[in-house]
Amino acid sequence: MLSIIDDPALPVRFLILDCPTESTLGFYIEQFINLNVHAVVRCCQPTYSAIRLSEHNIDVVDLPFKDGGVPSPALVHDWNLLIEKVRLNAAPSEPVKATIAVHCVAGLGRAPVLVAIALIEAGMDPLDSIENIRSKRRGAFNKPQIAYLVSAFNPLLSFLYYPPPLLFRSFSFPALTIKEKVYL
Repeated sequence: MLSIIDDPALPVRFLILDCPTESTLGFYIEQFINLNVHAVVRCCQPTYSAIRLSEHNIDVVDLPFKDGGVPSPALVHDWNLLIEKVRLNAAPSEPVKATIAVHCVAGLGRAPVLVAIALIEAGMDPLDSIENIRSKRRGAFNKPQIAYLVSAFNPLLSFLYYPPPLLFRSFSFPALTIKEKVYL
């Protein structure tokens, strides 16, 4: 099943799908060409050769994380860099927005989480992004993933997932030195 997620606030759109295999890749390549897919993100272990996609000028990017889990801050950073790269490489004259295809095994957990992150970072409320994706991809997200999306992107709760940098500040007194943990 292919699910297109488009938001006017974003310069690209997303295609969530289940995991292609070598035997189904031909069908997906046709769809990718029709939908102006510039990159395919694999959130799971590879099940097909990326060479066939590169022959059609479609980049394949591996951003795997645990099934049912949430991405690391480094992976979110790489995801955001990919979105920016696709945005910069898209021709303004293209009749359809540049598209990033994202898949995990079933297209219900890891792939929707990455797309929700993009929507949230573009200004959408976390719960609205979840509802938007679920309206097109029934059964998307599990409870830990929803908790992550709501908490990690809430300024009051984000420290649970993205702790601030820890610094040590020393205070010297005549006979005592104290090291204090300071969060920025």
